[in-house]
Amino acid sequence: MRSVRARAAIGATLVVAVALVAAGLAVLSVLRTNLIDQADLQAEVAAREVAGQLALDTAYADLDLDDEEDHPVQVTDEEGRVVFVSKGLRAISGTASTGVSPIPSASAGATLSPGDDDDDGDDDDGGDSARPARGEVSSDDPDFSDGTATVDGKQADYRFAAVEATTPAGLTLTVHAGAPLAAEQEAVNTVRGAMLTGLPLLLAVVAGVTWLVTRRALRPVEGIRREMAAITASEDLARRVPEPGSRDEIAALARTTNETLTVLEASVERQRRFVADASHELRSPIASLRTQLEVAEAHPELLDLPGAVADTVRLQVLAADLLLLARLDAGEKPGAARLEVGALVREEVSQRTGDRMPVTVEVAEDSAYEVNGSRGQLVRVIGNLLDNAQRHAANRITVQVAADGGRVRVEVRDDGAGVPEDERERIFERFVRLDDARSRDDGGAGLGLAIARDVATRHGGTLTVHRAPEGGAAFRLWLPRAA
Repeated sequence: MRSVRARAAIGATLVVAVALVAAGLAVLSVLRTNLIDQADLQAEVAAREVAGQLALDTAYADLDLDDEEDHPVQVTDEEGRVVFVSKGLRAISGTASTGVSPIPSASAGATLSPGDDDDDGDDDDGGDSARPARGEVSSDDPDFSDGTATVDGKQADYRFAAVEATTPAGLTLTVHAGAPLAAEQEAVNTVRGAMLTGLPLLLAVVAGVTWLVTRRALRPVEGIRREMAAITASEDLARRVPEPGSRDEIAALARTTNETLTVLEASVERQRRFVADASHELRSPIASLRTQLEVAEAHPELLDLPGAVADTVRLQVLAADLLLLARLDAGEKPGAARLEVGALVREEVSQRTGDRMPVTVEVAEDSAYEVNGSRGQLVRVIGNLLDNAQRHAANRITVQVAADGGRVRVEVRDDGAGVPEDERERIFERFVRLDDARSRDDGGAGLGLAIARDVATRHGGTLTVHRAPEGGAAFRLWLPRAA
């Protein structure tokens, strides 16, 4: 039952079994009803033929009975006494009579007429209105009942029809004529036996076909599973699972799995590159600081204290950047605090007292530019953009805050050399520095812009670089405006 194929086969077999049983019962019911209806019709025809003859005052001995063995006939009077039975009929049930032929002369073929009775008869036609008139057969639907009859020593089941007739002398008689149910029973039994025989075979075929079809349908899934197991064992994320040529859910699963492997491979490669670059970047300040400390230990008078402090600060900043990137890669949420971007920009600029050139801030005083996010992360983005501008600007740096529809724009411009158009995306990659900014003092570690774009993306915004009107670079940060 743990196998999908087994569950599918069992489920399909149960569903088909229930459907076939219900359909078989319905077929048997319809067949039985139709056959009983046919027996009712035969019994009614036989009863009306006899009733018609009695209504014409035909003597019992002269009654013309067709096929007395298949259609036994019993005639009773108004008090339920049997006055006539067909030849060979010895016992009967289901007709509400107490016996068979209490008038021997009638069953022996005597010439007794239906009008010759102990009752003097009543010529008055004002009797029961439900009974047929003299010399007529009742036009009402006959009463049907199930019973048995013994004819020529053989007992069988019959369907009886009861039809009333009134003789010209005014005697009301009830004719019970039977139709055999042997054919109905045989047909029902035959169909039932065929169903009971064929049902297990059909269910076995359904189970086998379902098993084979499910196995064939799940074969690509097994291929995907084996390949995924091989990828896990080999740790080779460059491998891909086989994609079937069909357009079903399994093909979609294979494509999605390959897309996931592609993203996972890129993520792992990015992490490896990140670790390698971080190790390289950390090696330089640590080695420099260690060298200065070892020289100072041997020759205290040669200690470069400002250089050691600068290397320590650079190492501290680099470690902070690496920790922030690690948190961002781990999916750290930016938060949902309501912040006023203009105030953040003015506050950050006012605290940068050691910059080599002043920064011009352009923010409309009568406007509020509010966004939702993390104060620390957004301040970090603004600081990184200002650091980049301070590194490359010639004489002027401008920060402008404005709004455009449902977004807030923060633009940091400088009048430096700008960013070549073919490098405007690469500079946002981690540990990337352009050729003219590769020195340790000028270029930094190449993480500032990468951090800024990651933070912008996680806040639902974007960060791009363009050419500024002053000729340098213009970094545009777009953030969704708070409702």
